[in-house]
Parts: sequence; structure tokens; C-alpha cells
Amino acid sequence: MSAHRIAAGVRRLLVGLVTCQAAWVWAAEPTPAASPVDASQRLRIVGGLGSLSQYTRHEAPFWTRDLPRLSGGRARAEIVPFDQAGLRGNDMLRLIQAGAVPFGTALLPLVATQDPELGAPDLAGLNPDMATLRVHLAAFRPHLEKRLREHWGIEPLAIYVYPAQVTFCNKPFKSLADLAGRRIRSSNPAQSDLIEALDATPVQTAFADVVPKLRSGDIDCAITGTMPGNTIGLDRVTSHVHTMAANWGLAVFGANLAAWNALTPDLRNLLRAELPRLEHAIWADAERETGEGLACNSGAEGCTSGRKGRMTVVWESAEDRRRWREIFVATVLPRWVQRCGPHCAAVWNDTLGPVTGIQASSAAR
Repeated sequence: MSAHRIAAGVRRLLVGLVTCQAAWVWAAEPTPAASPVDASQRLRIVGGLGSLSQYTRHEAPFWTRDLPRLSGGRARAEIVPFDQAGLRGNDMLRLIQAGAVPFGTALLPLVATQDPELGAPDLAGLNPDMATLRVHLAAFRPHLEKRLREHWGIEPLAIYVYPAQVTFCNKPFKSLADLAGRRIRSSNPAQSDLIEALDATPVQTAFADVVPKLRSGDIDCAITGTMPGNTIGLDRVTSHVHTMAANWGLAVFGANLAAWNALTPDLRNLLRAELPRLEHAIWADAERETGEGLACNSGAEGCTSGRKGRMTVVWESAEDRRRWREIFVATVLPRWVQRCGPHCAAVWNDTLGPVTGIQASSAAR
């Protein structure tokens, strides 16, 4: 389907959705009568997963509450989460590029199916903790932003993150080695590579389908966020959760370049100043929720905002960490180069090679 046909179809969809959303937003946050909103300063936003705190605590409040306040009522926005707008996360870059979504949050593990290059800083098995993720993202971020501008026509404005993506299972296990033979939910190709290297079977599964597939027996385990897992009730359908992060789930918030340039200079300057603060808040919350998610799923005292479960926490071992890195070097990175192309080995070696101590081969098979 052409970009123009995608744009036309999604515009029709979003007009209806945003109209309904706007009725509530505008009633809850009236614009001051003395500060009418110029049409060029009414933003249409598509956000991340609607049930998770990145959206409910941060994205939606920023656009519907903070932006009108920060702009003195001169700007406001309407926002819908992509998964409640009937949009596929895999398509978000194309939708922003086409202008069908003027401003949107694109989950990198999903859009990496369209552009594998963008998945490099959070490939499965690369970042066992957030400190490591921060180092790797800092090294790759200039290239990522350049790629979005030059290849996709998207102005990158912020990079968000979800809590650690860990493994939940409905049967006991004591280490990653015990996962062999199990059917495990995967949400992206790099996760599937990691699962296969554990001698398990990856099953591509949408976030909304994780609990139903565990209940039906279609999968035995699922990789997802510690607190998001609690939010959807994994503590009720699984018994054990491992602490090792397979990956984290980075997301880029970006704008169609034409839509960005159409904003008034003062609004662009305002967003340039405020979106880094939003990004910082989301990262801090994701780090906090990583620990709290484990506490809530296991029923520990550190659970303050989730539901207390009774799961067994399987703490990562030195052997688990060693095996994760071994799998990354031998399987995940070479397969990423295969999907991405030989030039991606050079991209890796220029950006992430120096900070990871791992070199990619363009001859990977």
C-alpha cells in the first residue's frame, strides 16, 4: 500500500478518534478565553501503549494538561494511544513519514521490523541493566537521530523507555538454562533470536494477547515488562519471574518534518525545552517500576502502586549473565547484521563497538 493511501486512511480514522477524545480533553482543560489557540498550535499526537504508565502518568498529562499551562493557553494537543487507535506499532514510522500521524511515539523494537538499524542500542541480550542501556543509547543516539531525519523525514524530539523486559513463566525454573523446550512469547525478531539460542521456541505475540495465550496453553512463558506484566495480570497466570532484562523497549517520540516546521518558532522552542524533562521523568519512572514490578509480582513490601501477587522471583546469576552475553555475540548480533545489511556492521563498529567491546562482522551468517 502506498504512503498516500496509508495517510488518507489513517487520517480518516484519527479524525474520528481524536474528535471523541478532544470532547473530553477540551471539557476537562478549557483554554483561557483571553488566549485563543491558533490552528497551527493544535497538535495531534499518537502516544505509546495506553494501559501503561508511560502513557497514563506522563505522555497524556504532558500534552493535555502541561502544554496548555506552559504555553499560557496558546497551544494544546489531542492524544490517543496507538494501540487504542487501531494502529499497528510496526507502521508508526511510515505513518509519521506520510504525515498521517503528525506527532507520534514509535516503539523501536516494533519499527525495527521496517528499519532494523534503529534497533541496535537495545538488541535482546545487550543491556542487562539500565546503567548499561544509558551508555549504549548515548553512543548510538546521534546516529539514530540522523537516520530518522535523513531516511524517514522525522524530527526526533525525545526517547522514552519501558521497564525491564523480563521472563515470566507458568512453571518453575531456576536459571535461563531451564527454559529449554518452552514456548516463550516474543515481541520482536531479536528477542526471538535470543529465545531460539536458549533452545526454546519463540511465539510472536501482541501485548494484549499475552494473558489469553498463557491461559490457553499456547505459550508457557512471556517476555514483557516487570510492572506492565503486573498491570495485565501475569501474576495470576504465571508463577515465576526472572530478573534478567532481555531488553527494555525504547521508544522515539518524533514529528513529521513538515508538521514540525509548521509550528510557530516559540512553540518549537518550548517543546525543545520541555520534552527532555518529560524524557527524564519517563526514564526515572521506568527504572523505579523495574524494581517495583518485581516487588508487586512477588508480594514484597516495595509494592506501592500495583497488585501484590505471590510469584517466585528467580534472581539472575553470574552464569545467566555470561550466557546472555555469549548468546548476544554468537547469535543476536550476527542475525541483526543479516537482517540489517552489511553496512550495519560498520554502523555498529563506529557507534556501539567501542563501548560494548564487541565487533560486528559484515560477513555474519
